[in-house]
Amino acid sequence: MSLLEVSRLSVRTADGDALVDDLSFSLDAGRRLGLIGESGSGKSLTSLAVTGLLGAGLEASGSVLLDGQQVIGAPDRMLRPLRGPVASLVFQEPLSALDPLMRVGRQVAEPMRRHLGLRGAELDRAVAAALAEVSLPDARIARAYPHELSGGQRQRVAIALALAAGPRLLIADEPTTALDVTVQDEVLSLLDRLVNERDMALLFISHDLAVVARMAENVVVLQHGRAVESGDVREVVAAPREPYTRRLVDSARLLDAALDQGPDAADGGAS
Repeated sequence: MSLLEVSRLSVRTADGDALVDDLSFSLDAGRRLGLIGESGSGKSLTSLAVTGLLGAGLEASGSVLLDGQQVIGAPDRMLRPLRGPVASLVFQEPLSALDPLMRVGRQVAEPMRRHLGLRGAELDRAVAAALAEVSLPDARIARAYPHELSGGQRQRVAIALALAAGPRLLIADEPTTALDVTVQDEVLSLLDRLVNERDMALLFISHDLAVVARMAENVVVLQHGRAVESGDVREVVAAPREPYTRRLVDSARLLDAALDQGPDAADGGAS
């Protein structure tokens, strides 16, 4: 059985509008899958649906098996033990994902206390090790509040928090969108290393095809909540079958070419 098995997943509003429609995919332990599409394509809603975190006014149907546990229709008390040890989320904007009123060390400590039973000095050592693992070895980081850290530091804390309970599946939902280009590269390299070292499965969600190609083995392309293409990410990039996927590939190539040409490319060389 796959670690994550999604079958005919749909997410609808209270008015019946389909935001995700008849979506199916699977993800085995230790493998990497990318979900890609433009804003509003249903990527983030899919990540919330597979962890049972959809907001009020949204209803999911179909089947989502997470480590064999049915998520759709399950009460929250049945899903809480899965969030952390089985699957964990890294969100797009760490400043809103982290508690602004709690020191970041305490936030990283909470899933270790709840799921791993750590206490006292053992917990303190585990928090320090978790922050060091994401290249935040300074003890002052654990005592800081989120607003006192840079965007890159906050995202590293969010990654440490997501990994605190040792998940088998990491869901990264646009984890670098809010960061500048240099920090984006550092965070992607960090995620790549940690997923490899921990042999986790990765569900990587992005609108950026180049990033998905870097982080994932296979890809599902979403448009208006529906999967329009899927397969090996290298094959999809090399020979997209669907017009929508082809537009994503062409846009990524144009951006890459503009970056290669330098800052003058965007304005036609005007000074």
